[in-house]
Amino acid sequence: MLRKIAARAAGDDRDNRFFYEDLEDLRAARYLVLAVPEEFGGLGLSIPELVAEQARLAYHAPSTALAINMHLYWTGAAAHLWRSGDPSLEWLLREAVAGKIFAAGHGEIGNDLGLASSAVVAEPLGDGGYRFTGRKIFTSLSPVWDWLGLHALDNSDPAHPKIVHAFIRRQDAGHRTEQTWDTLGVRATRSDDTVLEGVVGLAPHVARVLPAGPPSDPFIGAIFGSAIPGISAVYYGLAKRAFDLALESAGRRVSAALGGKTYAHHPYTQRDVAEAAIELDSIWALLDRISREWADGVDHGELWPAKLVAAKQHSVDGARRVVDLATKIAGAGSLYRKNELERLYRDVRSGPFHPPTSDVAYDLIGKSYLGVLGEVQ
Repeated sequence: MLRKIAARAAGDDRDNRFFYEDLEDLRAARYLVLAVPEEFGGLGLSIPELVAEQARLAYHAPSTALAINMHLYWTGAAAHLWRSGDPSLEWLLREAVAGKIFAAGHGEIGNDLGLASSAVVAEPLGDGGYRFTGRKIFTSLSPVWDWLGLHALDNSDPAHPKIVHAFIRRQDAGHRTEQTWDTLGVRATRSDDTVLEGVVGLAPHVARVLPAGPPSDPFIGAIFGSAIPGISAVYYGLAKRAFDLALESAGRRVSAALGGKTYAHHPYTQRDVAEAAIELDSIWALLDRISREWADGVDHGELWPAKLVAAKQHSVDGARRVVDLATKIAGAGSLYRKNELERLYRDVRSGPFHPPTSDVAYDLIGKSYLGVLGEVQ
């Protein structure tokens, strides 16, 4: 299956086409219920196990793995809450086992505060439901989602603004997909915009209503602990593939300066390979440790968001360095569209834009360790 998925990746990228065939193969393999507990009919994988599978899938098709992660992180978050004794998203686990696909509606133009704020309006309806108006960007899985998890601002009491976390259904009126996705990389994700025009999230599907500002709630923690390691794994798998392609190239390309020996014998190549190998191992070491500590319930207290975000930031920064080194090792041939490295070079550029973006990530990490997170500037 992975070989078939890998063979389709270049065409999906070229045509800016969603990975429909990959999705059906993954569905048949029960990949979409990896994180769902066995009690509900899923496979019950832990976060470290899920990270390993996502890295393996991303090695063959980064866009496919990245988009699927948006579904897996909702199921992973729901599973984490359920195992913690919180059944508020039990319905989500049952829907996932029934074959429904979940997507994330968190991206917004101009909102660099992430889940602490929103440019989308949430209007309370009095029965526990909300009506949503606004626009979401980067909605991965946009052609196929059945449920969209989103957050929005309820400012009906200006003195006490709230962030509403809820889910809407594909079949509900009041939303549409606007095809905006024509990008440098990760093109097969088809992360088009979602325009919310009064769609209603029903009361049973409102997961949380929290005070606006830096969130502190098990629901948010579950999202962080599920989504961020999965995203990180995608960029590790992508970088590992680029590294392996570079090694193959170095063992094949012949250098006139070395009397016909391959570039594997060139000191500059050896140094570049060493740097990339060290970077790859450090990415996996941090990502695997943080994933296991999260799964084992290690108490990092208020530093947990910083720990998770640091693993993601190290993954995306390191992956870019590895891919850059890989193209240098492989030489000018990596410029050609037919070369897989050219696609990986484009795909890895998206890493810093995943919420929290690089600037926000460093800000969060620094303030967390200094103990000033949440202070008014």
